[in-house]
Amino acid sequence: MFTIRRSRVDEGSRIVAIWRAAVDATHDFLADEDRVAIESEVKDFLPQAPLWLAVDKVDRPLAFMLMDGRHMEALFVDPAFHGHGVGAELVRHGLALHPDMTTDVNEQNRQAIGFYERMGFRRTGRSPRDGQGRPYPLIHLAYQN
Repeated sequence: MFTIRRSRVDEGSRIVAIWRAAVDATHDFLADEDRVAIESEVKDFLPQAPLWLAVDKVDRPLAFMLMDGRHMEALFVDPAFHGHGVGAELVRHGLALHPDMTTDVNEQNRQAIGFYERMGFRRTGRSPRDGQGRPYPLIHLAYQN
């Protein structure tokens, strides 16, 4: 059982820990030097970002979602809770706020692409590099109900 609420600044270390564990479990395609550089950026940004959190019954964050208007910039779930519906519930929350939600997914992250497609997202395009210009192609997705 979990609920969704806004993040607090004092939860930054837990949020970064979720990000780290999720990336380690799903982003094996990242070069080591890119992984280190991205984590440095994440540590500077994520703790202060306005996130939606899925929290357990004792209010411990299990997953987070970052929205920028209708675009979902990030969705990361603690790997211990993969397959428990936490990510899907966050996406449904985002869709309730923005029925025309879009997102981007690393092309190498086939599991995430499948997740979004099962949720009703469809491919709308592809970029050869990620948002920071690194050589990790992105698949652009938009929700279609």
